[in-house]
Amino acid sequence: MQPSLSRRSLLRAGAAGTFGTFGTVAVGTVGTAVPSYAGAPFILKPLPAGWFTDFGTNAEMRWDSVSWRDRLTDQARLFVRNHTSTPTIDRDAWRLRVFGTGLATPRVEADALSLSYADLRALPVSSVTAIHECTGNGRSFFASQQGTPAAGTAWRLGAVGAVTWEGVRLRDVLARIGVSPSAVSIQATGLDPDYVTGGVSYSAVRRPFSVDKAFDDALLAWGMNGEPLLPDHGYPLRLVLPGWVGIGSIKWLGSLEVADTELTSPWNTKWYRMTGGAYPAGSPPLTVNPVRSAWELPWQATLAARPEIELTGRSWSGAGEIAHVDVSTDGGTTWRPARPFRLGHQEAWTQWRHVWTAPTRGDHVLMARSTDRAGRTQPLVTPYNDNGYFFDAVVRHPVTVA
Repeated sequence: MQPSLSRRSLLRAGAAGTFGTFGTVAVGTVGTAVPSYAGAPFILKPLPAGWFTDFGTNAEMRWDSVSWRDRLTDQARLFVRNHTSTPTIDRDAWRLRVFGTGLATPRVEADALSLSYADLRALPVSSVTAIHECTGNGRSFFASQQGTPAAGTAWRLGAVGAVTWEGVRLRDVLARIGVSPSAVSIQATGLDPDYVTGGVSYSAVRRPFSVDKAFDDALLAWGMNGEPLLPDHGYPLRLVLPGWVGIGSIKWLGSLEVADTELTSPWNTKWYRMTGGAYPAGSPPLTVNPVRSAWELPWQATLAARPEIELTGRSWSGAGEIAHVDVSTDGGTTWRPARPFRLGHQEAWTQWRHVWTAPTRGDHVLMARSTDRAGRTQPLVTPYNDNGYFFDAVVRHPVTVA
């Protein structure tokens, strides 16, 4: 991990012209790779039924396939969220293009800086372990648990994983390029096919984030858990915004626009903000993920009756460590503290156990409720929104003891 530097010191370094030390950084519109996707499947990696629920463009990790022994989620088992289909990109032809009014020397898009994969690999390497999660994780429970169906992929709780990303800190890249003190917003754009829905093309998937987040912990990642990224997870390079909604961590990163005004896209104005229900018009774009918990069990699992049944699960939060977890085996009538056995740090999950003593035969409802160190606790009901984002209520997990 690189030592923390203040945004002010990095801006000062950039203003001094240190991007010249980048080595082979080129100026201009050099060789941006064109995705190849015509006739290809939406997702390229294997999706065995024992590991995934296949939604076509998306694939959900099955919690019953998760072993308590594994702290991290192997990318072969990590969920996939695509807006269109996974592109095939030639790493040698690929370039990251950087432009905008917020650079120390402003550049229009046609005159963007062009950084190769080798340019980025020449910079100091960093890693970060983070929960990676779709904003709609848990969406299906708006319908099945609360009776208020929401639009979108009917995820249960498997659109999540814990990953150690490897790459270069975005602040290190920006320090060498040079960023104006007036910069406020950065828009990341992917190289996946244009997103078309309802007969309208919304162009490439893209979403802005704050310059403060960029200088905090944003990473440009080329690896996951010690391996190169798979195409489905953003090869050759993706953005990672730890703790934030998954849509912000743009895959197949093609460009970064640094601006001295607030940037927008359909992915922070039309989608990935709260609309409908009791939410007021103009609710802000979503950023930090909520608190959630999941049991490592099949849905409607049948458990063999015995004097004690050991159950395991995981809890996580985008805002900080998990402080404590309470569980119920009787649908919320009584609660007991779960026993953590592998604590998460700020960006990873906490793993816990519960020994269910003398369970009776028949149907039961398991519940897990977590509180993070920011003081956020899972509610019993999540307020409805049109797109089913941020379902953070305690999930009622049915099981049968037989």
